[in-house]
Amino acid sequence: MTSTARARSARRRLFAACAAAATVAAGLMVYSAGVGVAGDIAGDALYAALIYLLLVTALPRASRRVLAAIGIIFCTAVEMLQLTDWPATISAAFPPAELVLGASFDRRDLVVYALAVIATMIVDAALSRAIGRRSHPQTR
Repeated sequence: MTSTARARSARRRLFAACAAAATVAAGLMVYSAGVGVAGDIAGDALYAALIYLLLVTALPRASRRVLAAIGIIFCTAVEMLQLTDWPATISAAFPPAELVLGASFDRRDLVVYALAVIATMIVDAALSRAIGRRSHPQTR
């Protein structure tokens, strides 16, 4: 890997980690506000965005489409897990686990997760292009 590619990966990883931290903060604010359906949808979207950002942090050189696919599959798997008693059992023993595992299955969450991961991927691509243009200005 060239030093330029290493620097680009490091910059992308750092940005994703900072965005993930901000996403966690926003998610906790939405969770503590408890604002009904809108808050539930916002929390689900932030959760899915967080998963994508954590994947970027872990695998900054991976394809955005691959990361988005993994993110959607992960979120779907967690939602499907809610059809079992496992999340409730784990959350009863460790209440903060409910923030990660959820409480009950909702089909709407599957749509929100997919849309949020795709939106986060699009923002990731747009920011990467903008930063790339700024780092390599056209010379005339």
